Order: sequence, then structure tokens, then C-alpha cells
Amino acid sequence: MSTPALVFGWRTAVLALTSAQMVLIAVPLLRTLPNRTANRCLSALLVALTGLLTPFTIGFAGFYDRYPWLSFAPFAMPLAVGPLLYFYTHALACGRLPARPWWHLAPALLQFIYQAGSFCLPLDAKRRWDAVSTPWVQPLVAVGVVVGLAAYCMVSLGLLRTYRVALAQQRSDDHRYGARWLGRAVGAMLVLLATWTAYNAWDRFVAPLDYFGVLGLYLIIAAIGCYLAVEGWRHANLSFVLAATTRPVAATTLSAERDWRALGERWAAQTRAAAWHEDPELSLAALARLLGTNSTHLSRALNDGLGLSFSTFIASLRCETVAAALRAGRRDDLLDLALEAGFGSKASFNRAFQAEYGQSPSAYRSTHGSNPT
Repeated sequence: MSTPALVFGWRTAVLALTSAQMVLIAVPLLRTLPNRTANRCLSALLVALTGLLTPFTIGFAGFYDRYPWLSFAPFAMPLAVGPLLYFYTHALACGRLPARPWWHLAPALLQFIYQAGSFCLPLDAKRRWDAVSTPWVQPLVAVGVVVGLAAYCMVSLGLLRTYRVALAQQRSDDHRYGARWLGRAVGAMLVLLATWTAYNAWDRFVAPLDYFGVLGLYLIIAAIGCYLAVEGWRHANLSFVLAATTRPVAATTLSAERDWRALGERWAAQTRAAAWHEDPELSLAALARLLGTNSTHLSRALNDGLGLSFSTFIASLRCETVAAALRAGRRDDLLDLALEAGFGSKASFNRAFQAEYGQSPSAYRSTHGSNPT
């Protein structure tokens, strides 16, 4: 009998290239000092996603036909993806891992032990064990992946929402630390989960699917993995922990007799007059020091007195500054005016200005500027 040939087609090439990209980014993430815990979690997640692709990368090339002893090789650990995604989100939002992290990885560890032990069997014994174990192990893993990934994705999204609410109370540049891209990646994971469930249901209840039949599923995994790798690397040096260890201010200990509205208006006038809002990295604590108060009182004055989060309050003052410049006829580029007022990006400026004035900055210039461009 002739030895089966290896064939390196476009499917193997696409999966191999995306896997290489994830690994090439995962390695330097281990050495990145800012957000060290989060970056190491992301590195582990990228390796886990690469592991999911590996059996299909080599399978399309014919490795399992040529080297049947590769069966049960512990490449793919799908039960680790959900916990590692949650670890990464938790580390960015809280600056640390969740409590008892190894308990979250226990199912993945059991899966690894099962695969590694099976992989070490002689080939004939491995084939017999495959016929006995796969019919009950595979459904257990499938259920574990669906339940686990769904739960971890939902918990991660909830954690991001809570984190952003707290962040908006503490930072004027909260858009920089909001990890919007991570929210999109977690949402994409939920789409992946739905797709994965549909493929598995079709394979089990309609018609069996071979390697080629599930290619679309693994191309989605590759795309999500590359997105996480690139965006994670882009934000790897951003000091999330400095902004992320924020907590909502506890107001229950404050006196209810204070006139928080009057205080809010007074402090807003002081901030406006001193142009403190033009500092692009202004935080609640920094502004409180400038005003001669504390973060708790300032937060209460803004939240209860003016009905604004700290981020919205500062964005409103910055919009006022840009609008005043436009009404005065300044012909500078809109982005230059936004940066001068303290905004950190064009997107955050446009979003805040639209919310404040009900029209885009360019439309406002056209209707209110004495020298529109």
C-alpha cells in the first residue's frame, strides 16, 4: 500500500497563515509589561484558538491519513476558550484574575488529560478506544462548550458594561479605556457559538460533516482570533489598570442635606473658567483636587446635582469650547479644535458633539460659524 501524499492546498494555507499570525503576536505579549496579567491571558487565549485550528490545518493537508498515530493529539482544547476570554476581560477591567481561576480551567484540564492519555496508546489500542470513548465523550464536550462559552461570554459582557459605567464616573478620556473592540470580539464569539451549535446539530441530526463541511466554522474562528490578536496587540501597552481599578462611588455615607445641584453648578463654573476640562487625561480625582474637594463629593454633585456622569460632564464642557470657537469664526480644522479642547479622538468628539447639540460639528459650523469652511 502506497503512503498517502501530503497536499498543501489553499485551505491549509489560510488556516496556517492565520495561526502563524496569532502565535507571532502571542509570544511578544508574554513579555509586555503594561497589563501584564491581561496580556498573558490574551496570549494563552490566542494559543488556545490556534490549537482549535491545528487539527484542521494539518487534516486538510492529509497528515492524519499519512500519520494515523496523530489521532488524539491534544491540540484542540475548546473548553479553555471561554475561561481564557473571561480571564482576559476580568484582567483588563479589574487588573487581576478572578478568584480561584484554576477551577474555571478544570474542564479543559480534564479534556487535556483524556486526549493526552489516549494519544499515548498504541495505534491499535487507540483505534479501539476511539470507537468506545468518542460516542460519549464528544457529546459531553459539545455540551460543555455550548454552556461554558455562552456563560463566559455573557459574564464578560456584563463585566465590561459595569466597568464602563464606573469608568465614565472617573475618567474624562473613558473612550480610550472602554475596550469597545473587546466587546465586539465577545459578541463575535456568541455568533461563533451559534454557528458552531448549528454545525454540530446538522452533523448529529441531519447528515455527518467531514473536514470540508465544517471549513466555514473554522474560518470564522480564524477571523475572530486574528481580530483579537491585532486589537489586543494595539492596546497591549495602554495602562488599563490605572483607569480600570475604578469603582462606583458609594454615596450612602454622604449627607442628604447638601445642595448638590448648587455645588455642581459652582464647580462646573470653576472648571469652565479655569479650562481644566481641556486636559485630555483629566480624571475625577484630579479635578476634585483642583476644586479643593474629594472625589466622593464631586461625583455626588455631578450625578445627583447635575444628572451627569463625570465623562459626560467633561465632554459637554469640551463641546462648549469647540462650539464657542466655531461661533467666533475660527477656521481651524475641526479635529484640531477638538484636540485643543481636550478630546482624544475624532470619533469621541463627533459622538459627544452630536449628543450635545443635535447636529454634527460641520453642520454646526455651517449654521453658526461666521466664517464657515
